Amino acid sequence: MGIVVEIAGSGSQVRLDAATVAALQSHKDASISMSGQVGSQVKTIVGSSWLIANVRTLRAGDAGELVAYVDFLGEGNRDSSGKMSNFRRGVTRYPIPGAEVFPVSTEDMRAIFAASDEPHIEIGTVYPTDDIRGALYVDPMLGKHFAVLGSTGTGKSTAVSLILHRISELSPEGHIVMIDPHGEYSAAFKGCGELFNVDNLQLPYWLMNFEEHCEVLLTTQDAERQRDADILAKCLLAARTKGKDMSQYGKVTVDSPIPYLLTDLNAIIVNEMGKLDRAGDTLPFQRIKTKLDELRVDPRYTFMFSGMLVSDSMGSFVAKLFRLPGQGRPISIVDVSGVPSEVTSVVVSVLARMVFDYAIWSRTEAQRPLLLVCEEAHRYVPKDETTGGQAVRKILERIAKEGRKYGVSLGLITQRPSDLAEGVLSQCGTILSMRLNNDRDQACVRAAMPEGARGFLDAIPALRNRECIVCGEGVAIPIRVRFDDLEPEKRPASSDPSFARLWRETGDEAGIISRTIKRWRGHGR
Repeated sequence: MGIVVEIAGSGSQVRLDAATVAALQSHKDASISMSGQVGSQVKTIVGSSWLIANVRTLRAGDAGELVAYVDFLGEGNRDSSGKMSNFRRGVTRYPIPGAEVFPVSTEDMRAIFAASDEPHIEIGTVYPTDDIRGALYVDPMLGKHFAVLGSTGTGKSTAVSLILHRISELSPEGHIVMIDPHGEYSAAFKGCGELFNVDNLQLPYWLMNFEEHCEVLLTTQDAERQRDADILAKCLLAARTKGKDMSQYGKVTVDSPIPYLLTDLNAIIVNEMGKLDRAGDTLPFQRIKTKLDELRVDPRYTFMFSGMLVSDSMGSFVAKLFRLPGQGRPISIVDVSGVPSEVTSVVVSVLARMVFDYAIWSRTEAQRPLLLVCEEAHRYVPKDETTGGQAVRKILERIAKEGRKYGVSLGLITQRPSDLAEGVLSQCGTILSMRLNNDRDQACVRAAMPEGARGFLDAIPALRNRECIVCGEGVAIPIRVRFDDLEPEKRPASSDPSFARLWRETGDEAGIISRTIKRWRGHGR
């Protein structure tokens, strides 16, 4: 259908015969009928192998010719009958100008996408075929982190549910922790997951490290904050060590997760305050004490600051949260939608740090890798470094950079990749991008994707719902996939309401309002 005219490292130029490309459009093979169009594949012969390239752009050339820019994806062996086998990513030899270009058939596509024997999950069908399955390789995908991106309403939550369901079917003894800020995944995993929310999470306050204590208890800024922090550090260390047999703990610091009583901390602050000479010096102590008293009496914080959480429950908490053992429920869904917004980032920080610290301190044991999935990730690792929640930002950035060495995988889900810290997105080895409507978001994904996938990126604004482009470590070559249908009981509760239908219905408004107000006032009770 054409010839190669110019060769460059990643992309090259080919000339296609316009009449041939037009004639192929009526071919019964869906793959051949697409060949030569933007986003499709073409192939050329180099020695005894086929070289596969992706068409990035097309323009009209001289009479009856089309000029296309292509990106080389990889190569496969070519046998005597011209069939392709043993496809692999990357290019060892380039064609020379004048080499002929051929359309890629569905058979070739099968050889390209034939899943190898590595553990993999099938998530959908490869575009433009009807029956070739798109596979994600679980180990490379989780080992080097992954990100799911897409504008709101493109089917992101359902895609994540599909991937996690398939992974847990493949590995029923998995250890997955999902942080869910909107409470939509509980519906999807009630059959195979353990659900936590403010009613049953019981997150002990003493698990917080010093930085997280500062975020919760300190209310001042700059120089005053530093002074308050020094006082808090001294009193907190005294509270953690009070009345304990220190020989069983070894070296205890202000960060050690050792249970202490809030009343002890309060008494130590009051005691320290009593030693001061001038009344003006007591202000920092007063500030910390007032905030501490507020947290103890505020019913919104009972899931974290209740008096019941002082016993040393760390072992059972870790076992329950990380699904050790899984007992057929490999996923923990932590619904933080009921957590007061002032401490949401601290709660997420504690959970993420528990995952990372557990992995670090259990290195000498039998390995139990953990996957932490973070929905609405741009909230916790924003591009803007001045916003609050520095503790959660630090720990998620650290997991992104170092998690692989300790067996911690990170899954980030966001609708605003441009608001996400660049360092974190660039650490994700596999990117699943659904439709993105915003130019800045598209530019961010373009920067994070590998070179060979650039042709696919131009299709991001044109994707349909439930379609995505996958590139990176988790796939053999970049692919465009249409996700499988997920059974209704496995879907998250995030479907769009039908305004047209619901605005025709009426009845029991008074009951709806009174029940809603009762829940609203009692915080869901």
